[in-house]
Amino acid sequence: MPNLCLLSRVTLLALSLLSACAARGVAVDDPSIAGHGYGAFLDARFADSQFALNDAARFYQRASAADPSDRVLRRQAFLSSFMAGDPNAMKLVASVPDDPVAMLVLISEAARKGDWSTAIARIHDLPQGDLTQMLSPLLLAWAEQGAGETDEALATLRPFLSGPGEQGIYVLHAALIADLAGRTSVAKRYYAAAQTRFGGPNLQLATILASWQARQGELEAAEATLAALGAESSEVAIAVPGIAEKLSERPVASATNGIAEAFLAVAAGLHQQDSPDFSVVMLRLSLALRSNLTAARLLLSDVLEAQEQPAAALSVLAPVPTSDPLIALVQLRRAMLLDATGKTSESLGLLDRLATRYPERPEPLGVKGDILRAHERWDEAIDAYSGAISRLSQHRPSDWTLFYDRGIAYDQVHNWPKAEADFREALELAPNQPYVLNYLGYSWAVQGRHLEEARQMIAKAAELRPNDGAILDSLGYVMLQQGDVPGAVQWLLRAVTLEPDDATINGHLGDAYWAAGNRLEAWYQWQHALTMNPSATEAALLESKLRSKYGGLGGAAAPQPLTPERQSP
Repeated sequence: MPNLCLLSRVTLLALSLLSACAARGVAVDDPSIAGHGYGAFLDARFADSQFALNDAARFYQRASAADPSDRVLRRQAFLSSFMAGDPNAMKLVASVPDDPVAMLVLISEAARKGDWSTAIARIHDLPQGDLTQMLSPLLLAWAEQGAGETDEALATLRPFLSGPGEQGIYVLHAALIADLAGRTSVAKRYYAAAQTRFGGPNLQLATILASWQARQGELEAAEATLAALGAESSEVAIAVPGIAEKLSERPVASATNGIAEAFLAVAAGLHQQDSPDFSVVMLRLSLALRSNLTAARLLLSDVLEAQEQPAAALSVLAPVPTSDPLIALVQLRRAMLLDATGKTSESLGLLDRLATRYPERPEPLGVKGDILRAHERWDEAIDAYSGAISRLSQHRPSDWTLFYDRGIAYDQVHNWPKAEADFREALELAPNQPYVLNYLGYSWAVQGRHLEEARQMIAKAAELRPNDGAILDSLGYVMLQQGDVPGAVQWLLRAVTLEPDDATINGHLGDAYWAAGNRLEAWYQWQHALTMNPSATEAALLESKLRSKYGGLGGAAAPQPLTPERQSP
């Protein structure tokens, strides 16, 4: 999915749009929404809170129709409709002409019609603020290019083409404009600069750069760019052959394409900032101009899935045709979403067909293993992961997940030798992966083996993920196994602070308190852990400790611990 570098101002952009998007927070007792539209308003608010965009749009439209004079409801009806992709949004846009999102919609409409003078005028009319500081130069430059004024377009971007790496988005779009205008030497310079401004390859950047390189006859460079993309993400790697087949085509073939690309880039940055509302707005703007921009559909699907709307995420991908260069990646996402919507059999069938269609690619079987593992179908997951691993021509760093995930499945079926071998292989491929370090280190601590090495591994994981309660729990647990009781208490207290509702962590803190001689605190933690929905095995262990050390499960007050001679061995 796209991961274009965004300005640090992206958070301020969200704030500048807040007046439009944060109508989600309008007070329930606002007198302006009283009357027969009140029920629809409450339904809309609930749908909004669930990120159920289609329902929110329908109910806000109903509430606004009940009181057409209410400006807040008009804006929310428009915004929710636009976010849902509802065609009624275009009927509502005229009722909120001063809304920043409505203004962007009207700019896009003018661009789509080729009315560049109107688009340019509307861009100049955008309200001053962080939104215009970041987005307006891109929109204006592309509108000027659409009007045939390449010199003006490049001049608009020129003030933003020097400085730290956060300016990379402007450099890339300057390259795209020069490329589209046939100014090869200028485009070459800006493309080279763009390569150095971004932290690493991503789907859109790699596609754009590889196309430029291929069209310049630099086929080896194009292959290297796509290879780097595949090495960066094992999932995206399945799309590389499809992208390679289309390298002779310009990824951005018009000024409207360029504006769509700009909206996509902003959406990617907002998604990284965990701003789903604003991401959806930008992606809808992008798709309104270029409905076949599959990268935008993939990102919108990701945003909706992250908001626990898998059915909506699935529907966003439905229009992508089988001829699309990214269809393999889209099908992988579809399979994951089908499982998330309860259609696991359909999901697994799709993955089997993908595995047959792409017999050399490990990704379909890897995703199949993930789904089977999530359903605790451990043996089947092992078979799927093994099939994926057998398709690897060589083991690359990004392949560590296959070995890690198969190791977890082996561990669950109590085949520790094979699980340990997979964890070691995962660490060979990715020595700094905190979850592998933690899993292997904690497993050794539970077994009472390699305690010093386990402690070092988990300590390294904790440095990499200092706010991960599960990892800090492992560190405290291995210290307890080594007899470092004060250190164990210290780290387990931090872990409980981070994960206060975790039964395992609270139980371990009870163990540390007992070892420290703090009997009352130990009793409290074990009792507390029993209220946190522990697994059957965990519950039995906690109850055993309470019975053996206190003679029962306790009541309203902590009982006195049994004397040593009365305690169970």
